[in-house]
Amino acid sequence: MDRIKLDAWVGIFVALGLIALMGLAMKVGNLTSNDIKTTYFVTANFENIGGLKPRAPVKSAGVVVGRVDSIVFDTKMYEAIVTMSIDERYVFPKDTFANIYTAGLLGEQYIGLEAGGDPDNLEANDKITQTQDAVVLEKLISQFLYSQASKEEE
Repeated sequence: MDRIKLDAWVGIFVALGLIALMGLAMKVGNLTSNDIKTTYFVTANFENIGGLKPRAPVKSAGVVVGRVDSIVFDTKMYEAIVTMSIDERYVFPKDTFANIYTAGLLGEQYIGLEAGGDPDNLEANDKITQTQDAVVLEKLISQFLYSQASKEEE
């Protein structure tokens, strides 16, 4: 009888551990619900989005104001079209800048919005025209190595 009780307690602890692990994985993967209720969509074109993924945060001044809704490739302009879902509580001027940043050296990528000074605000289905692409670490390293090699030849 003691063996059955011990096995039952071990089973309960293993199940609780698996549930906690699943909750942590969902939290890290941005799959849990958030405070965003009603949203409006804006788009931005980027030449290089790096490792940006759908559901990535859209931040302004460090505050999450929305999420990346979808990413598609424009075969005419050869750019990535990023659609962002912005919480309607937050309004941004039409001349807002959209930059792709990396959280930490090798962390997740997100879009940072920097407000401009235009008196008119972005509305649903507007396009952010001023963008800055993601900084790709491999590209920076190759540019550095190339510049070092060209300095040695001189």
